[in-house]
Amino acid sequence: MKLHDLLQHLHLLVPYQGTNPEITSIENDNRKVQMGSLFICIKGYTVDGHDFAESAVKSGAVAVLAERELPLSVPVIIVNDTTRAMAVLADAFYQHPTKKLHLIGITGTNGKTTTSHLIEKIFSDVNRCTGLIGTMYTKIGDQKFETKNTTPESLVLQKGFKQMLEKGVDTAIMEVSSHALHLGRVHGCDYDIAVFTNLTQDHLDYHKTMEDYRQAKSLLFSQLGNTFDANKPKFAILNADDAASDLYRKSTAAHCYTYGIDNNADFHARNIQMTSAGTSFEIVIKEKSYSINIQLIGKFSIYNVLASIATAYVSGIPMEKIIESIESVKGVDGRFELVNAGQNYTVIVDYAHTPDSLENVLKTIQSFAEKKIFVIVGCGGDRDKTKRPLMAEIACRYATNPIFTSDNPRSEDPISILKDMEEGVLGKRYITTPDRKEAIITAINQASAGDVILIAGKGHETYQIIGSNVYDFDDRLVAREAIERR
Repeated sequence: MKLHDLLQHLHLLVPYQGTNPEITSIENDNRKVQMGSLFICIKGYTVDGHDFAESAVKSGAVAVLAERELPLSVPVIIVNDTTRAMAVLADAFYQHPTKKLHLIGITGTNGKTTTSHLIEKIFSDVNRCTGLIGTMYTKIGDQKFETKNTTPESLVLQKGFKQMLEKGVDTAIMEVSSHALHLGRVHGCDYDIAVFTNLTQDHLDYHKTMEDYRQAKSLLFSQLGNTFDANKPKFAILNADDAASDLYRKSTAAHCYTYGIDNNADFHARNIQMTSAGTSFEIVIKEKSYSINIQLIGKFSIYNVLASIATAYVSGIPMEKIIESIESVKGVDGRFELVNAGQNYTVIVDYAHTPDSLENVLKTIQSFAEKKIFVIVGCGGDRDKTKRPLMAEIACRYATNPIFTSDNPRSEDPISILKDMEEGVLGKRYITTPDRKEAIITAINQASAGDVILIAGKGHETYQIIGSNVYDFDDRLVAREAIERR
């Protein structure tokens, strides 16, 4: 695409009239620049892309988008906000890919990953070619790729959507984080369905207040648009049992449908029966009820299933196909995942890393635990400090044997993080073991028949971040090795 044609999409107050090179790629990382690239200078938290513009030109960049004048030998186009401009240009360069996809965005504190995988399974089972973007990976058809963020930046997103189209994908499902919404990473994404799971405390290191956090998530619903198209209707799928849904309903012009358990909803679950092997319930839609038996456990799992059913249903998938698909799901990696090496006690690995998610998982375990409940839990460094004492208090309230340990301490002192946790449980009974591997081994060596061990916080992650180093670490492998050694 020619530079002039690309820049037309920015609607610059002063039209660009310089040279008109062919743009072969758009990059905001100077290390990825090649001959013919347009390099976009982005101000990050730790580095400023403007400092790498000259290096980008030496690597072949034929034009630079910046927020200030730069002494370069190629055209420098000045805009007020390169991050916003990057979203516009990425969408244009990759030929507006989301307009050709059935795009589903899922936001909320907990449940985004499980819900996205359930939705992806339903669509795949009715022979829709799917793409998936989220915490665990990006999936295009049958191929999986590592992801840096839950929701990638706009340039990566639009390129990924274009690749999906090239591989025949017709339906894309993605997790949409509050950070991504606030930072404008999803600008240009033409969502057809926006799903809200729940809102509980998290990310207050970034958003500062729960109100700011709640407002950030409302952007997904307001960005569904303000027009109605019978050929491509927009939907908001909202949790009727979460008060934040009131704001999100008011934030969108899209058709709104609710799901819930405690309150009346368009997709309502009732007659819930739960065992250690699974859950059965009825779902009522327009006064018609359907019986469902899932291999997932916990009230939180029912919410994820309801959100998935509602999304598939408004997308036109027959209910019998939806139920057939949901009932075949055995679980999602790192989400209430059992580690079974023949032991006579239960070991569960779960991604629970917020107060609400930890409480939900421990409540579920209480419903079937025969004897002691061990919980191994830590809190990430360089993240919301206010939830540390809350996490510790919940661990002590619901578990008989809480063990506090490290999660991903990052640049913080692990001992300092543990002291923050201990502030919430003064006078309570617990063990503190900074070494996560040692904490897991301790619980496994102390467990008896009928006990349950929950290893919380990291779930599917296969690494631990200590300082600036990333080490191989998988709770599931560590637990399995400890069980086998015992």
